[in-house]
Amino acid sequence: ITVGMIGNSSILVYYVILKLTGKHLMPKDLIIEHLTFANCLFIISKGIPQTLSDYGYKNFLDDFGCKLIIYIYRITRGMSLYAMCLLSCFQAITITQKNSRWMMLKHRVTKYLGPSCSFSWLVQLLLNILAATRVSGPRYNKNTTSRMIHGYCSWFASGNFATVMYLFLLCFSDAVCLGLMAYSSVSMVSILCRHKKQVKHIHTAQHFLKVSPEDKATQTILILVCTFVLSYSFSSLLVIFTTYSKYPMLWGVSIFTFLEICFPIFCPFVLISSMKSRCSIFLPCFGKS
Repeated sequence: ITVGMIGNSSILVYYVILKLTGKHLMPKDLIIEHLTFANCLFIISKGIPQTLSDYGYKNFLDDFGCKLIIYIYRITRGMSLYAMCLLSCFQAITITQKNSRWMMLKHRVTKYLGPSCSFSWLVQLLLNILAATRVSGPRYNKNTTSRMIHGYCSWFASGNFATVMYLFLLCFSDAVCLGLMAYSSVSMVSILCRHKKQVKHIHTAQHFLKVSPEDKATQTILILVCTFVLSYSFSSLLVIFTTYSKYPMLWGVSIFTFLEICFPIFCPFVLISSMKSRCSIFLPCFGKS
């Protein structure tokens, strides 16, 4: 948690200082800002309560606290997925062959990046209200057989039609984002590999280049996408594990939670390593923007 907060906070501070000093930001920097902010909230809402629960703290959240924590967790989980999808698609459009049609599309996408990110936060706020209403604190007094206790909070299982449709809507939106992210990532890797073959003789002449720019870009894309997909998969397994087990093993929940927050912890350092100057994260006034 500490490592992840330091990494994400460093990127946020980096962008704040760049804006204060009047530096020019690239369009994709706006997506990274939203992704990093969502990662910070994700680590706080998921990692800290689970850690306190693992250390033996009981009933440290009341009913409102549980609703708020789960609500923030669901929002930031969805926002991270959307931001990664948007980042992958935008990168794919950026490196596509520069013709008039793609240049026009890039210009339009760049124009609506800010409103798109803001609208996504609003969608997540509205989409996850139902999840918060089904959560309660561990001291909930009403006895019900559908109540499932999971460490620091509990929630109520329901198999009615509305709940099934709500879960289908969540799964469908997530599947669309994952599909777009996978398609754009494969397209980028294909384009970069094809470009690498075209300029292979240039890199052969320059022996001092240990890693070509195309290789570095490909590695960054693959690392981010693979890490996110793995983290999201463990997150989905955690949801299934806690939903269909009324009294799940808490150590199993802790393991899945740790694997789930690997992406927001790992992501900022992948982004930092792909920047032009590593020192610009801490001394942006002296680095290249």
